[in-house]
Amino acid sequence: MEKTFVLIKPDGINRGLIGSIIQRYEQKGLKISAAKLMKVTKDLAQKHYSEHASKPFFSELIAYITSGQVLAMVLEGPNAIKLARIINGATKVEDALPGTIRGDFATSTTENLVHASDSPESAKREIVLWFPDLK
Repeated sequence: MEKTFVLIKPDGINRGLIGSIIQRYEQKGLKISAAKLMKVTKDLAQKHYSEHASKPFFSELIAYITSGQVLAMVLEGPNAIKLARIINGATKVEDALPGTIRGDFATSTTENLVHASDSPESAKREIVLWFPDLK
């Protein structure tokens, strides 16, 4: 059973979309094996987005992800990594197709509601980072 890390970001929480977002994953057969509602620390945010540290939008990204609560989850199921990313839709809001979370609900590329691991390596790294007890 493949596992992936998924995050409902502050705009998804603030807009009351938790249920609608989780429903889409569950309807596709993915199951939540761990979840926690939390406020992201600056340190955790910087570690999570470390690959973007040299990019001009890094500080804006850190400010956004630490601006409110998030719902961190581990989802599992066949092809969980690929399915979660398909369900989320394209990162850029203008490229996100209707029927995806971002295509139906996102209002900007910065505040795009959700994150999902993009590879088995990222999933493993992100799960350990956000859920250290699951090592």
